[in-house]
Amino acid sequence: MKVFHTVRGLRDDLNKDRRQGLRIGFVPTMGNLHDGHLALIKQARESNDVVVCSIFVNALQFGLNEDWDKYPRTYQGDCDKLREAGCDYLFHPDDIEMYPNGLDTQSRVICPTMTDVLCGASRPGHFEGVTTVVSKLFNIVQPDEAIFGIKDYQQLAVIRRMAEDLCMPIQISSAPIHREVDGLAMSSRNSYITVEERPLVTVLKDSLEWIAAEIKAGNRDFSALEETAKARIIEAGFKIDYITVCNSKTLDLAANDDVEITILGAMFTEAARLIDNLSITL
Repeated sequence: MKVFHTVRGLRDDLNKDRRQGLRIGFVPTMGNLHDGHLALIKQARESNDVVVCSIFVNALQFGLNEDWDKYPRTYQGDCDKLREAGCDYLFHPDDIEMYPNGLDTQSRVICPTMTDVLCGASRPGHFEGVTTVVSKLFNIVQPDEAIFGIKDYQQLAVIRRMAEDLCMPIQISSAPIHREVDGLAMSSRNSYITVEERPLVTVLKDSLEWIAAEIKAGNRDFSALEETAKARIIEAGFKIDYITVCNSKTLDLAANDDVEITILGAMFTEAARLIDNLSITL
């Protein structure tokens, strides 16, 4: 695996591959890689000749009082995992390489839809940071395909919209949620969960599955279903961010005649914010 810390170094090597007609797949990450990330690398490997992964903990998408400074950084272990997974290139820039003129004067990419609800409502400015850094990474790597996990469903929807709006010639692909043995969605932030909380955190997944079963059984009182699920999570000892039944494409609140529905949820443990989602077709 070739490792690059500069835009120029990565581009020079990728241009050689591009001139040979090789198809380039890209998996952007913030590091602290787990099996979910490695599944993205494997998927990219199956449909591309060259696989690029980036590791960059993007300060622009972290709000005040969020965990940028303590976000797990496990670079050497990540490199070992990527080599084993068959990654060809790792791009690992520092803040100056990504934002040479500083964060305050960085040009921004703003998606005006789907970014002020759900995670966007509780994390103002988060998706502006995501779309800005992802667009920069797309410009640097210039991949044929980029793969994102469905766990971050809203992020995936926003990036797809950004790529469509900006006419980016990139196939945006998704990968299923990778889960722990007990069903908890894998996340770099799972390491924040305390031993006492760990057996209880699957209440988020269980609550989403309960809502899905109710909807499939004919219950269209989405608001009541959301409130009942929230009560279950609070009873388990956690703080609710949101539980929302949405139209899968627009992320608007689901209508009674919607066919494609996604149920999204977020909750807080003592030190972690966990998200999950479940999509159904009626």
